[in-house]
Amino acid sequence: MSVTPIRLLGDPVLRTPAAPVVDFDQELRRLVADLTDTMFAAGGAGLAAPQIGIGLRVFTWYVDGEVGHLVNPEVTPVGEETEEGPEGCLSIPGYTFDCRRHLYVAATGFDLHGEPVRVEGSHLLARAVQHEVDHLDGVLFVDRLDAEARAAALAAIGEAEWAGAGAWVPRVEVSPH
Repeated sequence: MSVTPIRLLGDPVLRTPAAPVVDFDQELRRLVADLTDTMFAAGGAGLAAPQIGIGLRVFTWYVDGEVGHLVNPEVTPVGEETEEGPEGCLSIPGYTFDCRRHLYVAATGFDLHGEPVRVEGSHLLARAVQHEVDHLDGVLFVDRLDAEARAAALAAIGEAEWAGAGAWVPRVEVSPH
């Protein structure tokens, strides 16, 4: 288990759809542990494998004191209700923009042992699940902004002190477990 560099906007791995996990082995358990440690160190609500350079369909989350992970997730909106709210990304550090998401979702997938898992949530958990599944599809939350907001967001991000860097390493290692 270790804190791993987080890839930044501009790294092609963030735009590449991730492959399904086929082996539920020690490597997968190490990946979930690394994702969890890195997410905690960075102070995030979630982290997807592509964000640490691994093109597999795995993500972790930490919302309302609950830590979890999902392998090969599928997410389904529950109802039609949406909400627009602030959203950030560890691959776009220091920036938050309002993004519209489904208010309620159900996600299915597997745990690190290959056992089926179903996660249902609303508000922040629903936002985190949708955000991380987007990462697995090669989509960043700024892609979901309307054209005007997206242009403004990308202009602001282009001025970031980290623009052009490949990755960053979280320095604070804080873990609730």
